[in-house]
Amino acid sequence: MHPGISFRQLQVFVAVARSGTVAAAAQQLSLSQSATSQSLADLEKQLGLLLFQRLGRRLQLNDLGRRLLPRAEQLLHDLAEFVEAAREPQGELQGALVVAASATIGTYLLPPLVGRFSERHPATDIQMRLRNTGEVITDLLSFEADLGLIEGQCSDPRLKSEVWRHDEMLIVCAPEHPLAARGRLDDADLQRESWILREPGSGSRAVFEAATLQHAERLRVRMELNQHEAIKQALRAGFGLGCLSRLSVAGELARGELVALDSDLQLKRTFCLVWHPERYRSPLWQAFKVFLQEAT
Repeated sequence: MHPGISFRQLQVFVAVARSGTVAAAAQQLSLSQSATSQSLADLEKQLGLLLFQRLGRRLQLNDLGRRLLPRAEQLLHDLAEFVEAAREPQGELQGALVVAASATIGTYLLPPLVGRFSERHPATDIQMRLRNTGEVITDLLSFEADLGLIEGQCSDPRLKSEVWRHDEMLIVCAPEHPLAARGRLDDADLQRESWILREPGSGSRAVFEAATLQHAERLRVRMELNQHEAIKQALRAGFGLGCLSRLSVAGELARGELVALDSDLQLKRTFCLVWHPERYRSPLWQAFKVFLQEAT
């Protein structure tokens, strides 16, 4: 670190970058607005460069600020880990990790895995965020999450990803639905039937739309819901057909509450681990990633 740049200045820089205003950053850091503003001004003076664009009361990172933000966060992480290492028993894994997961993964796969990891490493804090795939990508790009798990491949070139697991989606309906007796869905049914689907931006919706692109010109989307349970309730009530992960409907299929329909649609997909290459990857980050890989 430059001898003239202080820990407080880096804290202020990161807090202002995240909150967008000096007032919000001051409240977050328990400082006065004048002290916060002065720390930011001192940092820019030390660098001899501006880090923000001033838009009224709001401060927006310029290109240099965006480039330096992950490095500032890494320095703060390093300093925090230095302090923690002095306070905690030697060799104990510790710290906090924010994991953003899309709905299927965050609901049906991640909770028991986080529970097992936390039991092994009680000094750690794994914070889960349940998001759709698009929101997971946004969280990673804005450094609001350390690690993401999404449905499907990540197409954003600014992020790194690797396949974690494979999944299969199913077309399902209520047992009383007319198609349940036939047990199959054809291309004409695709356009004729009403659909209850996940919202745009979700991985499940993207897979379904890609699979139906060559089979139907237009779909009758009756409802768009952002929760699996809400979709299953609508399906059980007979409002139409849905497309959900086998993971999310296994219980309903076993109990006969829903029926899976055969089709010619390609509904297999992958779950991926995603992260920002400029985000600091702490020992906790690395240990949790390895744990997820070994848990497959």
